[in-house]
Amino acid sequence: MKDLDAAGLDCLAALADERSFERAAETLAITQSAVSQRLRNLEAQVGQLLVVRSRPLRLTEPGKRLLRYARQLAALRSDVVRELGVQSAQAERLPIAVNADSLATWVLPALDPLVQRGLREGFGLELVVDDQDFTHDWLRQGEVLGCVTTVPQALRGCIAQPLGVMRYIAIASPDFAARMLPHGLGAANFAQVPFLVFNRKDDAQQQWVRQAMGLRSARLNARYVPSSEGYVNAVRMGWGVGVAPELQVRPLLASGELVALRPEVQVAVALYWHQWKLGGETAAGGEQQRVAPEGGTPPALLDQIGEALARGAREALTPA
Repeated sequence: MKDLDAAGLDCLAALADERSFERAAETLAITQSAVSQRLRNLEAQVGQLLVVRSRPLRLTEPGKRLLRYARQLAALRSDVVRELGVQSAQAERLPIAVNADSLATWVLPALDPLVQRGLREGFGLELVVDDQDFTHDWLRQGEVLGCVTTVPQALRGCIAQPLGVMRYIAIASPDFAARMLPHGLGAANFAQVPFLVFNRKDDAQQQWVRQAMGLRSARLNARYVPSSEGYVNAVRMGWGVGVAPELQVRPLLASGELVALRPEVQVAVALYWHQWKLGGETAAGGEQQRVAPEGGTPPALLDQIGEALARGAREALTPA
């Protein structure tokens, strides 16, 4: 098979991002018919269907595998353009997946210097948010180039390094605790007490209850608030008991706006950074090791993202 068509790979990535031919055409600044033609040419080249023309469209399994290559090629191209000092006509974006609690606490400060530099140099980050147990799937499917996840094992072709541990504690407003939990939270009353849950993927509350009560399973009176900031605000307003990162609620505990329930019970969530290997590094013992660049060439942008997250995690998280 000849070298894969770069324009077709860009088209596949745009379709994966936008989930429609119309929006992909707008992103690439070409016509919809040109998008369709480029996709057909790429499918003919590999001899497989890459996109299911549904609403919204979705990638086939071969399409997902090819998307991984398209993402990596775009990241390498961005690095080469940057090294040559050439001004790109279109800003390159590097998608990574993070969990909402990390985004609400330590990720933005960690990435801020890199993002500010990207504004000057013409590259940008796209943050995809999902539960920390599921961000790894975005990497596997080729949707992102890196992810913050709870999965310790690296995929083939990826590197992984530990970031640290986020500790979750149970919290409530002082009024809610006095009114609904005058004798504390225990095995006799937890099933009747409303617990706030981020979404149906979130099991931090169940983990906390199982650990606190010594249970193998727990059925909660759940109320869903799918926003990290909104979640904490709902706890402050007395909607129920929350289980949130201690890092996020530390100032509210200090001011008395929230109280910790059984603070000796903590759910420890170990986080890892995973990224595709794009050259210049090897994986050894589950951690990233860099080969010194020749001629003073700066590290790849994806490597710089990983380094920035590792620095931010060291400052904010408990060591693994």
